Amino acid sequence: MERDMSPSKLSLPIDIDLLAASIAKTQRSTGEIPWHEGGKTDPWDHVEAAIGLTIGGYHEEARNAFAWLASTQLEDGGWYSAYRDGKPEDLTRESNMASYIAVGVFHHYLITQDRPFLEHIWPTVCKAMDFTTSLQAPGGEIYWAKNPHGQVDPVALLTACSSIFMSLKCALVLALLLGESKPSWQEALMRLGDAIRYRPHLFDKTKSRYSMDWFYPVLCGTITGAEAKKRLDRSWNRFMVEGLGTRCVSDNPWVTIAETSELILTLAAMGEYEKARAVLGWIVNKRHEDGTFWCGFTFPDMVIWTEEKLAWTNAAVMMAADAVYHITPASQLFNHSFWEVGEKTRPHMYRFLKKYHPVFNIRDAFYSDAKDMRI
Repeated sequence: MERDMSPSKLSLPIDIDLLAASIAKTQRSTGEIPWHEGGKTDPWDHVEAAIGLTIGGYHEEARNAFAWLASTQLEDGGWYSAYRDGKPEDLTRESNMASYIAVGVFHHYLITQDRPFLEHIWPTVCKAMDFTTSLQAPGGEIYWAKNPHGQVDPVALLTACSSIFMSLKCALVLALLLGESKPSWQEALMRLGDAIRYRPHLFDKTKSRYSMDWFYPVLCGTITGAEAKKRLDRSWNRFMVEGLGTRCVSDNPWVTIAETSELILTLAAMGEYEKARAVLGWIVNKRHEDGTFWCGFTFPDMVIWTEEKLAWTNAAVMMAADAVYHITPASQLFNHSFWEVGEKTRPHMYRFLKKYHPVFNIRDAFYSDAKDMRI
């Protein structure tokens, strides 16, 4: 397949075409995208890799990745947590892994405007979102999983719930584009957002040492504006290593490329583009000889760890570069201003929906029964 080598792509600090090709090479003929050749597959990182394929112009391969999810979806709408060579390996069914397909599908639609594909994959998205919202607790948090015996594990994870919040937003816009009403999802979004913002005691505190618990509520748009800036500033020195990137965990000298890329996405989502570019500059040289990115490295000794070339890490770098340099029409997917409801204040979402769905009420995607929902 010929790749687009436009001057704008050639001037980027990363090679989008090379990274997309590496993901396509990792993908199996079934559409499944394992972490690396011979590695396991999990549904969340599979979608992340599919997003990388879409950014790189491998649209057919990305559709095949979503088709694999449709073909392996369980009766209750979820997926197993891990597969190897197409066979289930971990029979846990995680809520955030199920819901992330909505983000991947909306991302794909933003770039391709492929309505037949959207209509085809929509039943899979619906079942996934219904599975996820069925695990919502009375306090608004969403429990992380059902165990292999089908029992709900009553623990809520802040990073997972933040990811689900983003997934619910995307799913609701997809529903609007298809002319469907999903009041139960709208209610779940409102309750989940309130839990993340105002009831931190509902979430497993043992995970607070992970950097994703720090920035994911901002990345996914649960916390925005001055509160978002305050949250990042408060723990910046705890998780960031100046000139290198983002620690995976606060008490471990290990910088990971995926977490750093998602931190870049977070800064761009807030409109902090100068800082996002600077952090991207810290990692652009953290690559293997073939041009793909390291998983991570220890410091100060700079030992590469692990040595596997992870498809979803390369996809995360591509997403960060897109958010900073606006390579594709999906570059603003995580941008907080894109999700502001209202034609007069922040018109980005309004313009998008008006273009592809001319007859609608912009507030219908996130508002149910005239409730004042905060997204």
